[in-house]
Amino acid sequence: MIESLLLTTARVSTFFGTQALTGASGFFFQRDERLYLVTNRHVLVDRPSGHLPDRVEIEVHTDAQNLTHATAFSVLLYREGRAIWHQGRDSAGEIDVAVIELDRAALPPSMAICAFTPAHLQHRLQEVKVGTPVLVVGFPLGFHDTLHHLPVVRQAVIASSFGLRFQGQGYFLTDARTHRGTSGAPVVMQHESGDAQLPWKLLGVHSACLDMGGRQVAVEESLGLNCAWYADILLTLTAKDTQGSGAPELAIDENVQ
Repeated sequence: MIESLLLTTARVSTFFGTQALTGASGFFFQRDERLYLVTNRHVLVDRPSGHLPDRVEIEVHTDAQNLTHATAFSVLLYREGRAIWHQGRDSAGEIDVAVIELDRAALPPSMAICAFTPAHLQHRLQEVKVGTPVLVVGFPLGFHDTLHHLPVVRQAVIASSFGLRFQGQGYFLTDARTHRGTSGAPVVMQHESGDAQLPWKLLGVHSACLDMGGRQVAVEESLGLNCAWYADILLTLTAKDTQGSGAPELAIDENVQ
């Protein structure tokens, strides 16, 4: 039996027309009957670097009994010139998380995935302590099990006070070895007493490595720290009143100081 956690995460490839651009990570989030792909906003658009894809492809399994069977599902990022994804802002600025609602009717009928739900979010912030072990599930440098189309996991620990916005931003820190391609990966904590099918808490969305601007690259190692945006932003981005608006939404979590 394959571990359900590995079926929550999909490899995301960005394209401009037929030109392949970048690789990243994403994961599935379900709210009521609606299914979403969650990734970083900078995976979908990053104007300072000139990264402007017009579609993404996600790799999904098509046979739960044989994971060697998979297909690439293409999603256009714009409809009539408007972005189809939702992204967030709060009092500190943009939040590097985006969600795309997936058309279930267009997905392979035999698709085999697992999706996080609002029940997997961590609401009692004081239960997560500094040093708590977590996992980052993704596709570092695109590396994965190419036969079974599965991601890999990296071990991490919570490296800043969970629930205290690091430097006023809507993210916390993790201490882990991560690489390009991990953008959009879920950051999860084991929760054996929760959902029997998917016994994990979804804490955050991995975004980027952090480093010191004045570091002497030749003699000093990188910090090995990463920012992960709090996953409760998903409650705002998937709320019914955001559907079809095609515009970024304001999202301020009053529980996070």
